[in-house]
Amino acid sequence: MALTLSVIFVKAGSAAALESRPNIVFILADDLGYGDVHCLNPERGKIATPCLDKLAARSMTFTEAHSSSAVCTPSRYSILTGRYNWRSHLQSGVLGGFSPPLLAHDRLTVAGLLQQHGYRTACIGKWHLGLTFAGKGENRDLAQPIKNNPTTLGFDYFFGIAASLDMPPFAFIENGHFTQLPTVTKKWVRAGLAAPDFEAADVVPELTRKAKDFIAANAATNWPFFLYLPLTSPHTPLVPTKEWQGKSSLGSYGDFVMETDWAVGEVLAALDKNGVADKTLVMFASDNGCAPYIGVTNLEQQGHFPSADRRGYKADIWDGGHRIPLFARWPGKVKAGTTSDQLVCLVDFMATCADVLGAKLPENTAEDSVSLLPAMLGTATAPLHEAVVSHSINGSFAIRQGRWKLELCPDSGGWSAPKPGSPEAEKLPPVQLYDMSKDIGEHTNEWSAHPEIVAQLTKLLEKYVADGRTTAGKLQTNDVVVNIRKAKALSKDDDGKLITHD
Repeated sequence: MALTLSVIFVKAGSAAALESRPNIVFILADDLGYGDVHCLNPERGKIATPCLDKLAARSMTFTEAHSSSAVCTPSRYSILTGRYNWRSHLQSGVLGGFSPPLLAHDRLTVAGLLQQHGYRTACIGKWHLGLTFAGKGENRDLAQPIKNNPTTLGFDYFFGIAASLDMPPFAFIENGHFTQLPTVTKKWVRAGLAAPDFEAADVVPELTRKAKDFIAANAATNWPFFLYLPLTSPHTPLVPTKEWQGKSSLGSYGDFVMETDWAVGEVLAALDKNGVADKTLVMFASDNGCAPYIGVTNLEQQGHFPSADRRGYKADIWDGGHRIPLFARWPGKVKAGTTSDQLVCLVDFMATCADVLGAKLPENTAEDSVSLLPAMLGTATAPLHEAVVSHSINGSFAIRQGRWKLELCPDSGGWSAPKPGSPEAEKLPPVQLYDMSKDIGEHTNEWSAHPEIVAQLTKLLEKYVADGRTTAGKLQTNDVVVNIRKAKALSKDDDGKLITHD
């Protein structure tokens, strides 16, 4: 009842109060490496990204931004909840297209927060946080409403796909229904149920069109809007449209990155066309690093390094797995062309939105989220985070504080060598400690030289786990028992096919 009254109260507020709030657009690329954005990696990046470069020139660029996890589902959980993914029951891997929901029905999301404050909210793109279908397995009735979809978690509107572009069901979902029932079998990396007319190459253009339509429909109203646009690219399958094929001279991955860049440009142009660019906070990021299985060895031989100067790729505990591009553009508020070296995380999006609104978050919400607004406005005088925690695909932990990064595993925690459980990994020290001020590539393990730092950071991570939060406030409870020293062995899919939990 309290939530309903809150919504009614805010929506009954004056039009002037609503108009003073910025629109918020959050664009999330899928598996785009930090070094794939040309302006972030000009010496060792060979893919043209003119739209992202232009966005960066008008934004603040966070040079030490990280996703909470090195893979898809957990990063999206943190973005929408402001809570570290490892506090949920998903301790490794990612969900599949038919997986049940990861988000608890009563957890406030950033969309729910903004909806309470009068925003029209939309999720257009890749969900990948689980849905509830009628029945199971061969007994699923896909004609029935899809429950626990984004419209039950704070979004007024949803259009997109259930999970990654290489995971069935291959079909568009609008709100709680498929737009066309999956009745045939198709294959993009994986085989599975698909809508007869669904083609993977059509998805990025269609999501872009829907996003532009949402902006146009809401720009002329007095209601502020929130658009969460989790694109499906450049994640596999690499399916650039004919218009983009061959444009990069670096193969399908480079072409797909360029199409992703185009999609961002189209959305920004829609803000301009509809006269709302100056009153819109735009944030752009990626959910994790570049996937190694798209052919990174071949790309690097051609002079393109998707992880820029960092070690590792998607899935790994090293920075290449979770260091990401992050831009924030807010005309008149955020100074264009500036950079911040603050250590930040995608988990910070929810607290940032609350700070923009001047809203107080409930104690059991956004437990790990810190507002980026002081950095964006140039008023920050100290580190925003005491430390930032990272997580790999197999559940390995890392914690970064200042110059030191501790990794509680001997290996990559992901798909790079040495892989978890490999003979090479078994010969290595049990933990890794790197001085990031002089060893940004994480090559020299200093664990034996600094046991006091290992102990200090381990104790801090243990506290973060035990407290159920990393921010000030009432202690909270994790959804499951969290063991920072127990990571799972990789499955037979450790060659690059995502571990899924259906």
